Amino acid sequence: MVTTVGDVINQSLKKAGILGSGQTPLAEDTNDAFNDLVDLLSQWQRKRWLTWNLIDTFITSTGAVSYTIGTGQDFNIARPDRIEAAFFRQLINTSPNQVDYPLEIIPARETYNQIALKSLTSWPQYIFYDSAYPVGNVYVWPVPQASLFEIHLTLKVNYSTLANLTTTIVMPPEYIPAIKWNLALRLRESYQLPPSVALAKLAQESLDVIRGANVQVPLLQCDKTLIRGSLYSIYSDQIY
Repeated sequence: MVTTVGDVINQSLKKAGILGSGQTPLAEDTNDAFNDLVDLLSQWQRKRWLTWNLIDTFITSTGAVSYTIGTGQDFNIARPDRIEAAFFRQLINTSPNQVDYPLEIIPARETYNQIALKSLTSWPQYIFYDSAYPVGNVYVWPVPQASLFEIHLTLKVNYSTLANLTTTIVMPPEYIPAIKWNLALRLRESYQLPPSVALAKLAQESLDVIRGANVQVPLLQCDKTLIRGSLYSIYSDQIY
């Protein structure tokens, strides 16, 4: 079944108790609800457990210290809020023998600043993402040589753009009821209506369905600096 933005807004207004059966919302009400819907999805977009897929995007190394990311940039994709994972691929061998190597994510600018020689060209090991707006910057260190590597980023999938009321919402089916109930919850607050316990419960349950469908728990990893090497006991003649 095709679901448009206008369909979702009308049903949410009804679920919120703002619009009665057979009534048509005013243009002002529809416009306010549309803005609330855009706000709702822009926040969901940033939450890993409300994203149904991770995508891979890549470019070939140019020898630069950093690469821009955003629409029309080096990484030509909507600016992400963060990098979920990354790796680089050697291009020396031809497919299918190209080898991938993981890149460790540097979590903060303060940590990246501690690198003394940021222009060092060598075997890549780390990646840092400066989430500047509207264009982000991706730093790989040591700097990979030009044309020898592909830099791959794992990012959250982008939600479809809502241009107007006739735009079709392209999302997995479980997202549609979650959007309706949670938008209805926001609309009640916008119209200063009393809280509805039943509505809040339905909104929460619909979100739990999405979280359950999207959950992916990666294998636990420990920082190598916290791993102690084996110790030999001269008393038991054993290694612990």
